Amino acid sequence: MSITVRSVRSLAARAGSRPRFRPDGFVLALAGVVIVSTVIPCDGEGARVFGVLAKFAIAALFFLQGARLSRDAIINGLTHWRIHSVTASTTFVVFPAIGLGISALLPTLLPPVLWKGVLFACALPSTVQSSIALTSIAEGNVAAAVCSATLSSLVGIVLSPLLFSMMSRLHGGGIDADGIWQVILQLLVPFAVGHLARPWIGAWAGRNRSILAVTDRSSILLVVYTAFSAAVVHGVWHQVPAATLGILGCVMALLLAGGLLIARMSGHAIGLQRVDEVAVVFCGSQKSLVVGVPMASALLGGASAGPLLLPIMIYYPLQLVVCAWLARRYAIASTAKPPAARSVPPASADVASTPLPS
Repeated sequence: MSITVRSVRSLAARAGSRPRFRPDGFVLALAGVVIVSTVIPCDGEGARVFGVLAKFAIAALFFLQGARLSRDAIINGLTHWRIHSVTASTTFVVFPAIGLGISALLPTLLPPVLWKGVLFACALPSTVQSSIALTSIAEGNVAAAVCSATLSSLVGIVLSPLLFSMMSRLHGGGIDADGIWQVILQLLVPFAVGHLARPWIGAWAGRNRSILAVTDRSSILLVVYTAFSAAVVHGVWHQVPAATLGILGCVMALLLAGGLLIARMSGHAIGLQRVDEVAVVFCGSQKSLVVGVPMASALLGGASAGPLLLPIMIYYPLQLVVCAWLARRYAIASTAKPPAARSVPPASADVASTPLPS
């Protein structure tokens, strides 16, 4: 699944220049799929067919992700160790700590199944595409954002299910080794094979990013439909009334605010320049839907994956709206400064306009 830099830039421009807001098309598509799965859920033989298709789509998605990822994107920029350390700490330490803290203080605020979904969202890695797009809009260190977000996404394929398993046990649940093995088999193995095949198909993948973006989104929508269909058949909406969804939205907003604040304060604490702070704030606060949806399906599958995905599906549009507005504020503040006060020039148009997997 890809979100073009142009669409995020447009969202930020609207947030900074006029009050009218137009929702992201993919967010609307996700909402539509949830509605369709509620009204017309697949069941029986249809559910088995969609389940097989979903697994194939997940494998294809991560195979193409691996084919598109340049090895230079992993190697270049590794010297920005302070940026990477703050990003990784925010993503894999701060968010889980906030999630566990809120759930421990207010255990009855949400049903256990939704608290489990909140912890799952906290364990997910950063996005690649939107982190880079937002950093570019805010005139931050795009090169460092590319490397930091990419490393987070790669590490998260292995670390996120392990982290979620540990948090689930602390919260009275747990994920067995079979679920983690399914994540490795369905996500990491296709990704590695795709990256090894990059010398043969990398150029083709680079030329057809717009077509592959449709494939990415379609695979996510297919997995969401399959997961929520199973959840609807097992009565998910009886467990999650509208008032509970509203409370869940408030919890996810609190998580986003906490992540943004701590990432910024951490950048200040270690003396990062403004452009580096921008990269830390956006790479550290974003959570990847493209990793979360197939990972939930691989870890749990069936009816359990639907409620597990609700928190990240709320967090995803929330992070786009809030961070697009924040990126615009950063850009305005940067423009107000004299050129000599800027530490590094903003990213080139070539970097800023390149769509990458989120």
